[in-house]
Amino acid sequence: MPELPEVEAARRAVEDHCVGQKIRRAVVADDPKVIEGVSPSAFQSSLVGKTVVAAKRKGKSMWLQLDSPPFPSFQFGMAGAVYIKGVAVTKYKRSAVKDTDEWPSKYSKVFIELENGLELSFTDKRRFARVRLLNDPTSVPPISELGPDALLEPMTIDEFTESLRKKKIAIKTLLLDQSFIAGIGNWIADEVLYQAKIHPLETASSLPKENCATLHKCIKEVIEKAIEAFVDGKRIDFITAGGRTTAYVPDLQKLSGANAVNAANKRGKQTSKRKKRGKEEEDDDDDEDDDDGDGVAIEEDKITETFKSKNAHKPRGEGRKSSTRRKPKESDDESDEADIGEEDESSYGNGRNEQKKRTRGAIKNEKVIAQLLQLPKRMCDLQVSANQSFHFAHNPFQDFSCASCCGLLSLATRSYQVWPRL
Repeated sequence: MPELPEVEAARRAVEDHCVGQKIRRAVVADDPKVIEGVSPSAFQSSLVGKTVVAAKRKGKSMWLQLDSPPFPSFQFGMAGAVYIKGVAVTKYKRSAVKDTDEWPSKYSKVFIELENGLELSFTDKRRFARVRLLNDPTSVPPISELGPDALLEPMTIDEFTESLRKKKIAIKTLLLDQSFIAGIGNWIADEVLYQAKIHPLETASSLPKENCATLHKCIKEVIEKAIEAFVDGKRIDFITAGGRTTAYVPDLQKLSGANAVNAANKRGKQTSKRKKRGKEEEDDDDDEDDDDGDGVAIEEDKITETFKSKNAHKPRGEGRKSSTRRKPKESDDESDEADIGEEDESSYGNGRNEQKKRTRGAIKNEKVIAQLLQLPKRMCDLQVSANQSFHFAHNPFQDFSCASCCGLLSLATRSYQVWPRL
């Protein structure tokens, strides 16, 4: 959930890159839960042609001051965020928009294009944020109801101590009260109390004067340190360690010895694999139209062998047909196998060597076909006891009423030309 440091980082990014620029275009989402009290078209027309004069913040709310009112105001909620294309709003790696990312995001609520080509988007995945168009954001709720900003309007030690003496509630509950101090959220409150060595359930009015002074000092230090990390600090990367998402600072936390070598080799292999996969996918697209001829013969050879090997290990169950009823299927398989083998030899010579040259796409297709070919066999096992007249060599569409089975077999017929193999 965005707290004071995240919102302050967004404000500073807008101030550094957008102030003085005229708004060329604006797109506002048709989402009345997030966009309060104004239609998307009215919101858009109120922004276009205006110049960004400043970016303001109080607590967890931010607004853009334009050269004339009304001003767009953003209450970040649980998942609100500001993204500027080409700019890392915070030092978090995930805060920067890549060229491959969807832009603007499908979660964008307000998208602004500036005259210099820079693009800004306010997004909200959870839809708990609130975006308003206000003539004076500080004079109306929620900003008018906030207490002093924890960073910009800090209380003196005496004011802070006197305020605590009047509050007979748990100290963490008080710190989360935005009408007492604006901008402190859950994680900041936990960190502040840890640094001050104060239990979260301690009653605020019972704190000794020295503890009040320590708490006042820790609020200032934690917020300033958090902003330094978000805005001015070193880049944070994310990896998986112990099966959990893990944040670390590469410039400070480095691997050593063999671990560093192994990590570098692993990154190199992953990069080469991605490049190779991209090349193979391009080759697959080029070769797709050539798979109807001789390629089908190789696929049939592979599928027939796989299908036969699986059937050879399956035990006979109750209700199955006698071996005499299955003989025509086996003989058909043998004749098909012979035909395929002849075609394979005449077309490709040494089939084993040629199979090694097949692309990844062809192998994937074979696996899909193998799964499709198993489906009617399984359905046959289930239905044979109820339908004694069923014969596996018949067209399964005549006997199966299962829409999904028929759909898959139809796909196989049209896309992979596997019907003759049944």
